[in-house]
Amino acid sequence: MDKRTALSKKARLLHLSALSLAEGMKNGAFHSLYKGDGIEFRGVREYLKGDDVRAIDWNVTARMGHPYVKVFEEDKELDVFIIIDTSRSMLSGSGTVTRLEKAMECASLLTLASYHNTSPVGAVLFDGKIRFSCPPKSGHEQVMFLLSQFEKDYKSEENGSALDNALLGAGRLLKKRTLVMVFSDFRTSGWLDSFARLCTKHDVVAVRIEDPSDEKLPAVGAIQFKDMESNYSCFLPTSSSSFQKEWAKANQLRVESWKYECMRHGGIPLAVNTQEDSLHELYNFFSKRERV
Repeated sequence: MDKRTALSKKARLLHLSALSLAEGMKNGAFHSLYKGDGIEFRGVREYLKGDDVRAIDWNVTARMGHPYVKVFEEDKELDVFIIIDTSRSMLSGSGTVTRLEKAMECASLLTLASYHNTSPVGAVLFDGKIRFSCPPKSGHEQVMFLLSQFEKDYKSEENGSALDNALLGAGRLLKKRTLVMVFSDFRTSGWLDSFARLCTKHDVVAVRIEDPSDEKLPAVGAIQFKDMESNYSCFLPTSSSSFQKEWAKANQLRVESWKYECMRHGGIPLAVNTQEDSLHELYNFFSKRERV
């Protein structure tokens, strides 16, 4: 089976799930986004009693000898833009699924759901540098192109995280109001200012990819841990109850701080766990969650 055939097979398997998600996106808490915020000129027609006189096309009226009004059509397409962190910390995970694999699965579902909603979709992927960028476009070819990017075996070539640059780049790339989904573990700094600027013009959802190990480590004695970004390593006393308590407390503080900062800067926080069903998490968020 060649790569394109395998990709088509996966797209078919995700098809029904994406249909469900597409319906949730259009009918749930984000349904107002699909009403559109722009108008496009479609032509003119004869003036009818009750029409707004401000819509009269005076050039056509002068040529035809009687009033004509301009006709506009609301732009109902919602652009969707997906930002994915592929840095080394995203390669971690305590089960069979890494944070990055979970992010890619969610991104694939969103891409297919956008296609079913006739929404243009684009993406940017980054580690320490921007690795891939594509503006929102419509159509089957665009969907397959993005899915092929999400299927690649990403092994970070650069330390650190270019989240700040990815957010800044998205602000320059996106020309109309867009639903922006940012998938990351947010284990970096210096991104809040660009995040806030992006939130002023777009609806931005910060999706924190979590793992059970963030809150609790298996109690297996003193184990050596290594930071995937800096290569710093140390031994942690995982069997110590006081250590486990402090580990959980530190994680809770990080999550609370992340959520507070996202909301304070105009974004919408969403946590997705590597062990949870991606469709269930996204569907519940779009269909039931009240907007912040």
